[in-house]
Amino acid sequence: MNPTLELLSRRKSVRVYTEQEISSECRQAILNAAIQAPSAGNMTMYTILNITDPAIQAALAESCDHQPFIAQAKMVLVFCADVHRWMDVFTKYVDAVRRPAEGDLLLAQQDTLIAAQNAAVAAESLGIGTCYIGDIIERFEYHRELFGLPDHVVPTCMLCFGYPTQQQIDRPKPPRFRVSDIVHENRYDDTRDMAQMLKDRNGFTEEALADWVQRFCKRKWNGDFSREMSRSAAALIQSWCGKKNRD
Repeated sequence: MNPTLELLSRRKSVRVYTEQEISSECRQAILNAAIQAPSAGNMTMYTILNITDPAIQAALAESCDHQPFIAQAKMVLVFCADVHRWMDVFTKYVDAVRRPAEGDLLLAQQDTLIAAQNAAVAAESLGIGTCYIGDIIERFEYHRELFGLPDHVVPTCMLCFGYPTQQQIDRPKPPRFRVSDIVHENRYDDTRDMAQMLKDRNGFTEEALADWVQRFCKRKWNGDFSREMSRSAAALIQSWCGKKNRD
């Protein structure tokens, strides 16, 4: 296995960090790696917020589903889908410019997430752990105010960075599904049995699987944070391309 494939295989979420600071050189290397990511039309439809204010970091630890480790991270980046700047330049030089719509949001979010993954992989190569925080898309109105976001700029994901403790280094990476479980050839194969996939991945008996699924669904899918995330997503879409912004 070559070094890049080995790095991708070993990478896991890290939520406990040592006191070691991340050097300015490493920070810059991570940010540079992010903006080298593929981008639709080379438009770079995202903005990266480098959170250096401890008060904002502490606020995020609360607003993002009450996760104290966010406040302990040595570096926090918020990746925002952004066509605000493009709208400025388009309207400056083009007479008729359509308003951003749903497709633009999805495309900008693709750009944003690819850049974030580049940053995560770059950090791993430097021995720096990362953890994605999807909860940044909760409480849309609050985060828009917290970051001072203009129209057509929306939080898409957040990454926390820090050097992992020995316990985190030694902690086994959670098992993944097999390639044969996830990769379908040409057309969707609806015969794949998710229950069997979970049994194979986790070594569950039928009884253990039933118990795990019930608890997992209650905690994740049916959780209050998940409902808030969906509410915020609807508000985010309305803000981006609501009726008042439509041609």
